[in-house]
Amino acid sequence: MVTELRLDPLSGRWAAIRPQRADRPDAFVDRTPWPTEQRSNCPFCKEHANDEQVLAETSEDNNWTARVVANRYPAFDTDEPFVVFNKGPVFTEATAGGTHEVVVFSPDHDKSFAELTNSEVADVMSLLKERLTAHAATKNLRYTQVIINAGREAGASVEHPHGQLLGISFVPRELAEEQGQFSRFVAGCLLCVALDAETASGRRTVLDSTHALVVAPYWSSVPYEMLVLPRNHGTHVHNEAPETLTGIGLAIRDCLAALKRTVGNVAYNVVLHSAPYNHGEPFHWHVHLWPKATTRAGFEMGTGVSINVMPPEVAAEQLRANLEV
Repeated sequence: MVTELRLDPLSGRWAAIRPQRADRPDAFVDRTPWPTEQRSNCPFCKEHANDEQVLAETSEDNNWTARVVANRYPAFDTDEPFVVFNKGPVFTEATAGGTHEVVVFSPDHDKSFAELTNSEVADVMSLLKERLTAHAATKNLRYTQVIINAGREAGASVEHPHGQLLGISFVPRELAEEQGQFSRFVAGCLLCVALDAETASGRRTVLDSTHALVVAPYWSSVPYEMLVLPRNHGTHVHNEAPETLTGIGLAIRDCLAALKRTVGNVAYNVVLHSAPYNHGEPFHWHVHLWPKATTRAGFEMGTGVSINVMPPEVAAEQLRANLEV
């Protein structure tokens, strides 16, 4: 197979598909083990959970099953508006208002999102909806980035599975670029068209459910990348019905479980893209799943062009074979 360049219509960046490079020694990497001492005083385990609680789901015996807490080391923590200051010909800075919260999926230190029960997934997605609704009504918050960093290679600093909500006072470049791509696409909603085209093709489908189509996107930039497309066209996550959000959460869970069965215990990032709060159409919210099975090197960082050693058509076939629903 010759190298193929494929254009990502969401970012405008190219990805090079080159499967022959998967034959290199140690092409895929597992997660780095966590220090054993971290387990003994994990801040998210029940016996050490003394962080400021923002919101929680509780069981019949009044113990929390999932919770949102304030981040101990927030990246953003003031209510300042976004104001830009020019301090020279190439020196520009701005105020960085916002909030930073942690979503702890379970009191169980070893229970990843891929291992949650249906009701536990529903609890986590309910917490996300409530917090995003609150963020949308908060003065000076323009956007909230929801993420899961699983594994040290993916940026996690705590082993206990968790997600993060970073509410910020500005619209970041990645979202602005996606908004621009939606605006420039003249054939309707970019992701509705992608959903219909991938459904018709079936070659890159990983999971097809009532609420979501999960694909290894045609323009995959990393091995086993997945894109979760809500079947319901919506711009803002916090406006979705609870059953829709639970359905999306279950799709994410099942695909993460399939990823582990396919390539082992690799690190990964889950990134949810919703429209900024004061913007609506054209946009279709979605979720990116980016495994850290390979590392970015100088070419990728110097050019912005990724080299993917796993064709998405092959990745989807392997992931489907390891999907248990």
